Amino acid sequence: MAGFRIGEAAALLGVSADTVRRWVDAGRLPAARDEQGHRVIDGVALAGFVRAQAAGPDGRSEESSARNRLRGIVTAVAKDTVMAQVDIQAGPFRIVSLMSREAVDELDLRVGSVAVAVIKSTTVVVERSTPAHRPRPGA
Repeated sequence: MAGFRIGEAAALLGVSADTVRRWVDAGRLPAARDEQGHRVIDGVALAGFVRAQAAGPDGRSEESSARNRLRGIVTAVAKDTVMAQVDIQAGPFRIVSLMSREAVDELDLRVGSVAVAVIKSTTVVVERSTPAHRPRPGA
């Protein structure tokens, strides 16, 4: 079975390998053993698990058309008279937002605040990432 090892799944989900092991042990996330006896999680099963975790009780993410929400901590706020830059660290991701100073003040955003970056874009560049230990096709 092709799939993701526990550590790979953990890195993709932004949690520890121990957390993924607990989910597998509790039956929340299905896993099988590969030829070497390592637990692997099927990619389709992992995607379904992630979708189920992201959805609310009614199966919807939020009352918005934006689906990309990254919860994190504000790490920097730089304001001038009109505009502001807010940096958010959401797991391994750094998000930088430029907004009005008025919006920053109204939201009371400051270093240490918890914030959600909501991303809605008409252009999104997607790259495929191949784990280092897996050979690329044709290599």
